[in-house]
Amino acid sequence: MKELVVISGKGGTGKTSLVASFAVLARNKVLADCDVDAADLHLLLQPEIQHRQTFTSGKQASIRHEDCVGCGLCRDICRFGAVRRLAPSSIRACPVFSIDPISCEGCGVCVEFCPQKAIDFLEKTSGEWFISHTRCGPMVHARLGAAEENSGKLVSLVRTQAGEMAAEKGLDLIIIDGSPGIGCPVIASITGADLVLVVTEPTVSGEHDFKRVISLTRHFRIPTALCVNKYDLNPSQTELIEKEAREENVIIAGRIRYDDQVTYAQIKGKAIVECEESLAGKDVRALWQKLEPFIKNVPQ
Repeated sequence: MKELVVISGKGGTGKTSLVASFAVLARNKVLADCDVDAADLHLLLQPEIQHRQTFTSGKQASIRHEDCVGCGLCRDICRFGAVRRLAPSSIRACPVFSIDPISCEGCGVCVEFCPQKAIDFLEKTSGEWFISHTRCGPMVHARLGAAEENSGKLVSLVRTQAGEMAAEKGLDLIIIDGSPGIGCPVIASITGADLVLVVTEPTVSGEHDFKRVISLTRHFRIPTALCVNKYDLNPSQTELIEKEAREENVIIAGRIRYDDQVTYAQIKGKAIVECEESLAGKDVRALWQKLEPFIKNVPQ
């Protein structure tokens, strides 16, 4: 079983559109959307959810008002300003405190030092993950809640589920839509992968982002390939990025030209390779033809 991860130095480079096209072209594969902070592969593949499950990560404090005596110690020791004082009511003469769930960092200090033991410390629901069917095959994806953390853990969960599904169905390839950047979710997306494809654009910032990403893949010793999207908007910058890629032993997988049909395909909820008249679609097909044999020959 092989894993191909598509990542980029920033969002908006065309990474997800490329993964959707690979989903159409590849055989015997499982798809995994590991960009859990801003998942959007489902917009192009229209998955039918077959299984859904909540994702819990970390803990959150919650004061039981009936047991709170209003001493205020929790507010005094909270470093994050998460404890709020509620006004006394006709039922309770003494002040009562409450914890803001958005500000609470789940450190547990208030739970430890509350003299009345009036604070619960419960598992926190941070999102959901799904197993779905698409027109291109099975897909594992997830949705992280707004302002939630631990996206790296959710990425690892999605990858694990995709691996188990591939093993169960006898499929030999997992195609992963990774997160942009070089942070925790990206590290969780690429560690142990067989090949990373970096998608960038022919700009100065695109060159900078590409350098950051390949420094990460080099650290984890993962074979890396490069695709320059919209290369014809700045051919000289494309040449520069590809030159730097060769110096870093990065495979030049291909180029994709600018094409208005990409936007029209997205509006219709299709991958660009499903639009036969698209020139960019032809570029993506050529890119996949170069990548596919390399993925199969990567030593495990």
